[in-house]
Amino acid sequence: MKVLRDATLADLEALVALGRDFCAHFDYPYVESIKRDALARVLAEPSLGRLSLILSRDGEVAGYLFLSFYFSLEYGGRTAFVDEIFVHPDHRAAGLGSAALRSALLTARAMGLIAVHLEAERSNQRAAALYVRLGFVDYDRKLLTFRL
Repeated sequence: MKVLRDATLADLEALVALGRDFCAHFDYPYVESIKRDALARVLAEPSLGRLSLILSRDGEVAGYLFLSFYFSLEYGGRTAFVDEIFVHPDHRAAGLGSAALRSALLTARAMGLIAVHLEAERSNQRAAALYVRLGFVDYDRKLLTFRL
């Protein structure tokens, strides 16, 4: 059973709903029109990244994962950032998050990417522990953002 499926424009409404749940879960600001436009753009421009649905064991949409592509001088090539990964609470504790990340890493390797980065909320120790178990390394850096 494949845990990831490439998202298509037909999945836009499901992705918008999942994006709303993601933002609510982390108490992030959410403007539906901005999220919808961003999702539609990623679906229309595959060079920006890979947007996938996370599927439950019975094939139900359980979440999503977005790998955003960029070029890194530090790593010497194309890399990706797990910009968002979300498993709906109804589907948690079934191993879907780790299976989705493993699948995304295999895909990234097959695409010739050099590295995959992600971030976790400092308070989300469970996710951070999962990422370390999967082989991600904490370089003790801070992600700082200047919003334009």
